[in-house]
Amino acid sequence: MRKALLASGAALMLFTQGAQAQERKLVISVYGFAQDAFKTILYDPFEAKCGCKVVVETGNSVERLAKLEANKGNPVIDMAVVSTADALAASRAGLIAPIDVTKLSNYDKLYDIAKDPIGGHLSVGYTFYATSIVYRADKVTINSWNDLFSKELAGRVAFPNVTTNQGPPTLYMVGKAMGQNTPDLKAPIAKVAEHKDDFVTFYVRSSQLVQLMQQEEIWAAPIGRFAWDGFAKMNFPIKWASPKEGQTGGMNVMMLVKGAKNKDLALEFMDYWLSTEIQTKLAERLVDSPSNKEVKLPPAIADNLTYGDDIVKTLDLQPADAILDNRDNWLSQWNAKVGQ
Repeated sequence: MRKALLASGAALMLFTQGAQAQERKLVISVYGFAQDAFKTILYDPFEAKCGCKVVVETGNSVERLAKLEANKGNPVIDMAVVSTADALAASRAGLIAPIDVTKLSNYDKLYDIAKDPIGGHLSVGYTFYATSIVYRADKVTINSWNDLFSKELAGRVAFPNVTTNQGPPTLYMVGKAMGQNTPDLKAPIAKVAEHKDDFVTFYVRSSQLVQLMQQEEIWAAPIGRFAWDGFAKMNFPIKWASPKEGQTGGMNVMMLVKGAKNKDLALEFMDYWLSTEIQTKLAERLVDSPSNKEVKLPPAIADNLTYGDDIVKTLDLQPADAILDNRDNWLSQWNAKVGQ
């Protein structure tokens, strides 16, 4: 009897060790916002589907890219999500590997701009947002990015600081409106400097703008679409501009870490995230604008997102290399000409 018990205990131990050895674990690096929604909509269902464990690491882009660099020789993260410019930086540092898009069953459902944002199939876009101008329609009409400098709006505009996510895209479109669309943004920064006394503030947080608009201190401001909801609820006739030069914005992408220990699982997770079902649920919670063009949303939700063929076709996104190669120069010019 004792021998039988010992044998069965040894067998149980071997079984447990084997099960532990076979347990799959996916480590992902993501932005810290909306994690409760992501857990409910994405992480938990994927764990149930794959029979694996999803380990989530959060932080800002600088911190997360630094961790990838620090563990370059022995990666501890399998996949990460960042902006297109940060993805290009990771590529140049040799931190990411090409994505085998033939293993993504939802790849063909994506808008074209999301399929290969930085080239070489080194990333896939999972969400994007438009940047345009929100304005008081009863006070002014905005048909061009140049209208931010009109006499009618002098002393009534909040302009994004160059250090914000909305700063460079806004300058990019101002340059386009001027016919001076160069990556150094020299012309638009000079124009802002020329009119700097006409701006109420150079804002650093979009949350500032709702209060300024509510108090009627401003009539217009360039914003990202994700900030639209606060303006839409006001008792003023607020509109989202469709400038003749188009709209710009930004995109967040998925990337596969070079040497990832769970490459196949990472690709499976990417595909799940890009599915019509998951992209729809995240959009319905106003977490992300969908890069999957099969997602169908009611107007009440769509109006708060960057959604639909018509809007996506108008997006003129800054090239990732232009952003990455010129950031320091933009800041230097801004500090010298516009100040803080």
